[in-house]
Amino acid sequence: LMPPSYVKAYLRRQKNDAADAEAICEAVTRPTMRFVPVKSAERQAILTLHRTRELLVRQKTTLIRAIRSHCAEFGLVVPQGARRIFDLLQLVRETHASMLPEAAVLTMQMLGAQLDALAVQIRTLERRLLAWHRENETSQRLATIPGVGIITSTALAASISDPNLFRSGREFAAFLGLVPRQNSSGGKERLGRISKKGDGYLRKLLVVGATSVIRRARTGVTPSAGWVQALLERRPSRVVTVAMANKTARIAWAVMARGEIYRSIARG
Repeated sequence: LMPPSYVKAYLRRQKNDAADAEAICEAVTRPTMRFVPVKSAERQAILTLHRTRELLVRQKTTLIRAIRSHCAEFGLVVPQGARRIFDLLQLVRETHASMLPEAAVLTMQMLGAQLDALAVQIRTLERRLLAWHRENETSQRLATIPGVGIITSTALAASISDPNLFRSGREFAAFLGLVPRQNSSGGKERLGRISKKGDGYLRKLLVVGATSVIRRARTGVTPSAGWVQALLERRPSRVVTVAMANKTARIAWAVMARGEIYRSIARG
């Protein structure tokens, strides 16, 4: 299997079946061509759990925003946070009919019931992911990395069937789009924002985990606290977060390729 975007460069003019076949035959003979490894049915099933969970989380967020906005129209507001939505639903039930009509109460109750159903479904998917995590050795080793939890470790273990296809951790980070986009010419290096290539879901999980690591490094003593604080003095926090995600991706590749667990090395 080859990425279609890589084959497109060998398509000379018009697009038809014959031209596509010629481009594929030309691309497959290139020594530098990158190939896509075939995933097993089990790994595809685990990724299905991840995609479904991600969809349900988005739907849950949409419901929370809808409940907040509808209640704000009647002056019912609670502090921010997903857990506070239950306080808002309780406030709806206790509000007098003179302030909140019955039709609005019925609507909020329907949205609240749907929110509860989504929460149950998400917990069911997470229990299945936890069960697979306990059976998969690679996922367990990945979970020893700071900023990598069960969700991220299972996603990495299911997505990367053969880490040895990448020559280094730097190449793996580039595959995930966590490296600067280059626009260099004439011997001058011009680096821009991250390329955002590859799997956006894995990249998002690593960035979210890196955010947690940086937050702990700011408030406590962690193995990477010195490196993080020195970088925060020179760069904005979001840039440091992406740099930490890049570092986490390289560590994850080393853990998968070498079959070892994460060993922290304190840096000043």
